[in-house]
Amino acid sequence: MDSRMLVSLSSLNRHAVATRADVGIPKAECLKKHFSSIFPECQVDAKVLLYDVSSEEEILSGNPDFVLDCIDNIDTKVALLAACVRRGLKVLSATGAGARADPTRIRVADLRESTNDPLSRSVITQPCFNFQSPSLLRYFSMPLRICALVRHRLRKDHGIEGGIPIVFSLEKPKAKLLPFRGPSGEEDNPSDYQVRMLASSFCSFKIVPGFRVRIIPVLGTIPAIFGQVMASYVVTQLAGLDVQTEPVVNLDVDHYQTLFQRLIEHEELVYGADMQVQVDVEEVQYIVKELWRGRSARELSPKDVGRGMWRSVNELMLVRWDQAKAASVSNLVLLKFKEADEHEQRSLDDIKEKEPEFFHRVTSVLKRAEQDFGL
Repeated sequence: MDSRMLVSLSSLNRHAVATRADVGIPKAECLKKHFSSIFPECQVDAKVLLYDVSSEEEILSGNPDFVLDCIDNIDTKVALLAACVRRGLKVLSATGAGARADPTRIRVADLRESTNDPLSRSVITQPCFNFQSPSLLRYFSMPLRICALVRHRLRKDHGIEGGIPIVFSLEKPKAKLLPFRGPSGEEDNPSDYQVRMLASSFCSFKIVPGFRVRIIPVLGTIPAIFGQVMASYVVTQLAGLDVQTEPVVNLDVDHYQTLFQRLIEHEELVYGADMQVQVDVEEVQYIVKELWRGRSARELSPKDVGRGMWRSVNELMLVRWDQAKAASVSNLVLLKFKEADEHEQRSLDDIKEKEPEFFHRVTSVLKRAEQDFGL
């Protein structure tokens, strides 16, 4: 556990283990005390330090089974995630839980998929520091898609496209940064206040570049649920339990109805009737969302996100994987129009011989449908 942050009165509402007695001590030490009280035999190494290049080896050495990233500073978060990928370490990253209230909209998805919902936004306070002239310190707020920003930085600075699981919320933030007020109770400039306090002999803290001073309103239950989601994910991963997280597919009923109708029309055109269509709209939703994650079976990673996914439906259709079998929940594959035409001109033996990886991937997905429906 690595944290240089202290338990404060204002943060007690969102701590699962801290109490009034813990105010003023490092969060890492607080967690260590809590874990030790539950399981005294465990060995907890609590490091009270900030992650950066100089501390990377100390924090990440020893080949940890899993790294949980709960950092709320973009630069530090990107650096940690890149280091984990470079070292081949399993890592799970959490985005901000502030200003959100709906626990049902929390999701786990690959970084590539984590910006699918256009409402997945947050407000980050990004400081601009001019250390040559401290009086010019200033703060400004920008509405940013945290996942998109992290993904952009990882791709641009480290060549990492995805492969990192992210815990995030699809919910639009319910509130903005609270106004900053000084000791007098008057609204103040947080940066100027820091500078004045630093000039005081009674102050021992210092400015940490990239960390906010103003407060993002937090409903205490949501960060705790983020943590429980992360804990469940890690425990099941370490146990080898195959848990299929809910795909981030922002299609509505009309999209699934369109794909269902397209299937009916295609069956009538190719097979002369729709008698062998053994699915309804609800099952089409399961096939498209749960099995194929809203994209062509030939796409290994998402290319269309947000509203782009809506547009992609215009060129997608469900066709039989095995043309000799009925169009059932375990025999339908989602493909683009051209891919569907090419598929229906080939045999499964030909696909298995020339594209064994694709064949195995599709048959594995369809096998899951059989298990889910008890076929």
